[in-house]
Amino acid sequence: MNKKYSIALVDDEIEILDMLNRYLSRNPNFTISSFSNPVSFLSNMDSSKYDVVLLDIMMPQMNGIEALEKIKDKDEDQKVIMMTAYSTLDKVLKSHKIGATNYVMKPFSSLDALEKKIIEVLKD
Repeated sequence: MNKKYSIALVDDEIEILDMLNRYLSRNPNFTISSFSNPVSFLSNMDSSKYDVVLLDIMMPQMNGIEALEKIKDKDEDQKVIMMTAYSTLDKVLKSHKIGATNYVMKPFSSLDALEKKIIEVLKD
């Protein structure tokens, strides 16, 4: 894995963004961009391409399901990993139906496991 991968983090919790940014930036193959709301991410999507997006489901400006629909409208091949602390089966199934690549639960059981999941998604 010598290629550089661009990863976007979209979460309204600044502490989560900071933690993920610090942790994932340790990987020399990852370039991280952080967004505290999906609206700014979506406008940035017009000028930037990401290999994978980590997208929180519960956000005040626009929930992750709505954001996922807009992301897929812009780029149907965009890989998206949904993040949620409130995993209800209907949200997981709906995000999968819209085209989410995978999902992870918060709080993260292990940041190493999250990084491995990102790498798996990148290889698909």
